[in-house]
Amino acid sequence: MMTLMVFTLGAALVLPAWTGATPTTAPSGLSAQREGQRAFDWEIGAWDTRLRRLRAPLSGKTEWLDYAGTTVVSPLGNQRANIVELDVSGAAGRIAGVSLRLFQPATQQWTLHFANLANGLMTNPMSGAFQDGRGVFYGDDTLDGRAIKVRFLITQISPTSWRFEQAYSGDAGQTWEVNWVAVDTRRTGISSDVSQRESPRQSVP
Repeated sequence: MMTLMVFTLGAALVLPAWTGATPTTAPSGLSAQREGQRAFDWEIGAWDTRLRRLRAPLSGKTEWLDYAGTTVVSPLGNQRANIVELDVSGAAGRIAGVSLRLFQPATQQWTLHFANLANGLMTNPMSGAFQDGRGVFYGDDTLDGRAIKVRFLITQISPTSWRFEQAYSGDAGQTWEVNWVAVDTRRTGISSDVSQRESPRQSVP
């Protein structure tokens, strides 16, 4: 991740209503490594992660929790999939999870599947693509028995850093509350060249 990731955020960020549409093609201005099947090639490698999450989303409470740790992204299946390993800790405890991301050639979109290692459960998938220099992904989930919309944004991508944001909507996408923000910085001395990573047919540690 996730999942994700400075940090001066209000409890809620109001954005235009979501129409239900997700981007299906990568912008023409992006390099080939950020289009379609190669959309996540830039992320392969190891990152230092600073993460802030809202303790109680959609509750009206504004307590934020801070974490720090690592994110490792490994390619699978000839770059048609990848796996993300998140491991961060803070005063509130530890978050360890994995995200399996799969490319769908028919739609030119990606699906993102996150699992929390603490409970061994996988969340509902997110779907989307990169457009205008950022990744936008939407999905549906429940929070305390309540149906919600979920949005992921991947922005501010550079060779050395990027930003992840998660937001929930309890009103079918009319407004959004940001509840998870992460900023990743590439770990020094570790190459991001996909060709230097293990073969997609090898297992990921």
